Amino acid sequence: MPDFAFDPFAPGFAEDPYPHYARLRAHGPVYEHPLGFWILSRYADVAALQRSSHSVDEVHLTRLPAWKSDSGTLGKANRIMGGQSMLDQDPPDHTRLRRLVAKAFTRRAVEDWQPRIQEMVRAALARIAELGRADIVAELAFPLPFTIISELLGIPVLEHARLRELTGTLVLALEPLADPGLQVRIRAANTELLELVAELVRWKRAHPGDDLLTALIGAEHEGDVLTEDELIAQVMLLYVAGHETTVNHLGGGLLALLRYPEQAARLRAEPALAVNAVDELLRYDTPVHLMRRITIAPLTVGAVEIPSGSWVLGALAAANRDTEFWGSDADRVRIDRPIAAQHGSFGAGAHHCLGAALVRVQGRVAFTEFVRRFPDAVVEDVRWNGRINVRGPEQLIVTV
Repeated sequence: MPDFAFDPFAPGFAEDPYPHYARLRAHGPVYEHPLGFWILSRYADVAALQRSSHSVDEVHLTRLPAWKSDSGTLGKANRIMGGQSMLDQDPPDHTRLRRLVAKAFTRRAVEDWQPRIQEMVRAALARIAELGRADIVAELAFPLPFTIISELLGIPVLEHARLRELTGTLVLALEPLADPGLQVRIRAANTELLELVAELVRWKRAHPGDDLLTALIGAEHEGDVLTEDELIAQVMLLYVAGHETTVNHLGGGLLALLRYPEQAARLRAEPALAVNAVDELLRYDTPVHLMRRITIAPLTVGAVEIPSGSWVLGALAAANRDTEFWGSDADRVRIDRPIAAQHGSFGAGAHHCLGAALVRVQGRVAFTEFVRRFPDAVVEDVRWNGRINVRGPEQLIVTV
């Protein structure tokens, strides 16, 4: 075992974890942490783990990581989203759930939202121009995906502001080292969210509309339908994942373009590069830094064998900057990078991100419109959200 620990509490990690990930790749690419989990950090190893048939269901754990010490006593019904979301299901249940939800997230269906996304982005940029100095997260990176997923689901944004606060607590469940006090807060938020979404479902049954929640209530495929618990869990997942990760992508991507003005200038001059730019920015500053699998058989990585029943983290952010795969300029933004789309930020295999197309269109519009409107924008200050996993700017003050 290398004399090196994955230490997200090390000085400077919250502001810039990437040097730490580089040391992890160099000194502990297949690392068994003293707290009872494994972590992989090389691109090839993480990509293979994403595409593997290993499980996402905690029932297979034979050794609980220290921060999961209460999982065995809580039982599945007390897990986040009742353990019923696609994130916690293996095939064939995962396949069935995904099939019932996927129709709303086809590329064609998502492209229909582009005019609304463009309208919102341009309105936000007009507000920012009027202010002259603004927090880009508060004005654009948060309200855009929050409103879009709310409208897509058919959830009235203003009537459910409490959801915003609760989802911010719930995503802390994805942190790898949550302390017991935080676990209590997460479970309380989970319980309240389950109740709120159940209430929304009841309201939507009485007030159907042309929206995703109405479609999910009536979803059926070859006789399969969502149970009430499954329906509530999928709506929670779509709502949380539909804005929390996109906020990070938009905030982090805009910050990267501001820090690499020559790349912003190129995007301004060649807007056709926008699709590739979104992938490059997803690679450069990954919205979700870690993914997990539970081994259902021994897993051999290089010369190391990870036992069956182990909790294994794939460090997506480390893999997305692996110089052995991306080249010597992996720590720089290059919006014309030929292989940018091979980043791991959307997952792979059965668990490839269902909302990838929606994230892409929001990023494509936001980045191109911002660099066109504000060629001389300057970063004044950035404050990160302090999370290890679902990481991004909490505040990004820019002068335009």
